[in-house]
Amino acid sequence: MTIKVANIDTPTLGDRSYIAHDGKVALVVDPQRDIDRVNQILSDQGLSLGAIVETHMHNDYVSGGLVLSREHGVPYIVSELDPVAFDRQSIKDNEVISVGSFAIRGMHTPGHTFTHMSYALINESQKVENVFTGGSMLHGSTGRPDLLGWDHARELAGLQHGSAHHLVEVLGDDVSIHPTHGFGSFCSASATTGDSSKIRDEKRTNPVLLLDKEAYISSTLAGLDVFPAYYKYMGPINHQGAAAIDLSELSRMSTEEIMLAIKSGAWVVDLRDRKSWTESHLRGTMSFGVDGSFATYLGWMFPYENQLLLISDKAGDIAQAQRELVRIGIDRPAGSFVGDLSQFSDLATIKTVRFADIPTALFTLGTHILDVRRTSEREGSHIVPSLHIPLHELESRVNALPTDGEIWVHCAGAYRASAALGIIEGANRRPVLINEPYEAALLVKELNIVQGSEIRVQHLRQIAPRGSKEDTHE
Repeated sequence: MTIKVANIDTPTLGDRSYIAHDGKVALVVDPQRDIDRVNQILSDQGLSLGAIVETHMHNDYVSGGLVLSREHGVPYIVSELDPVAFDRQSIKDNEVISVGSFAIRGMHTPGHTFTHMSYALINESQKVENVFTGGSMLHGSTGRPDLLGWDHARELAGLQHGSAHHLVEVLGDDVSIHPTHGFGSFCSASATTGDSSKIRDEKRTNPVLLLDKEAYISSTLAGLDVFPAYYKYMGPINHQGAAAIDLSELSRMSTEEIMLAIKSGAWVVDLRDRKSWTESHLRGTMSFGVDGSFATYLGWMFPYENQLLLISDKAGDIAQAQRELVRIGIDRPAGSFVGDLSQFSDLATIKTVRFADIPTALFTLGTHILDVRRTSEREGSHIVPSLHIPLHELESRVNALPTDGEIWVHCAGAYRASAALGIIEGANRRPVLINEPYEAALLVKELNIVQGSEIRVQHLRQIAPRGSKEDTHE
């Protein structure tokens, strides 16, 4: 019998959970914390839950595995090497555990973490057709080896290389690979390719299988980028064992209560899209629309010890934000406001522009261009002249921004740039949103674009950098 595998995607975090089943009994792999999605699939397909497995103690989200196992009274299978604070069914390398008519075989695949396990799915005919690789082998890449600290990164990268080669040595070419990370997750060591693959595909394309060990280690470590600050909270929560979540409606706050919260230093996050925020917003709020990578970037910037309030003109935005926040350990924001923001008196607007407007603006006294992308993105290509402060550093460095003139802000797709506006406005600067993807800049002939170490002079029209190299904040 072929075992069916269903995906449960969490695109805002770049992760994927799985339900494998024989039509009667199901195995859940690496569940996100909002387990109602799992329960809905089980109910819709008439499946009983047989077990939950965890490939590793995740660093990018809080697992729902413990609560799910207790709710259904089924084993929660975790590596025997993981020092967790809760009761679980441990599994060791090469151990086989039955689930319904099928079974799983644990495969110790260190690299993303020291204790990482992959799980080969064995059908009734004792054939392996699928393998759940978690943060080990991804589609065209591997999980990053530095989440436990840079001191361990080289050793873990070497282990990752060995684990990937072990997987292809013991599994057949037709085995389908089901990773947890690699769909936009910062847990990926490098960009992944495609949405699915088999062992034979990875043999042809995955650098970990094409490079020797030292070359893989060197290239992997050299290519690692920064990862979200909230990751430091996830591992400890998962090792301790997360509690059940509460997605009931948050308490609604009055306009006066919201204003007092802003004055007291609370984070008040506006969940509307950036167009709505720039057209009219409450001064002192931050723009993190639920239409983008909300949890990743809010979690990256939000001080977890602070009070958090959510506002929008739609109740559905608040509910969606709550769901995304529990996935990264922010369980119950202090309150919310739902309604027309015109009820507030202290409203502001932000001008929006396009990249094609930059050449003219550069001749306007006091106009500055601010790039809030990560350093690795900027090194690939950037506008000259422009300042550079990555979004995740902006709040601590905002006072370094010029106090004169407008600050035109851009990123890769405008989401991070819109998140930067509230910080800049709060520092009494004059932000302007460049509301276009960065690719639009590459089409503007009047811009200087540095690509790598080479400057592409498209059509200068006397446009030249104002000031010294220090002005770029590189």
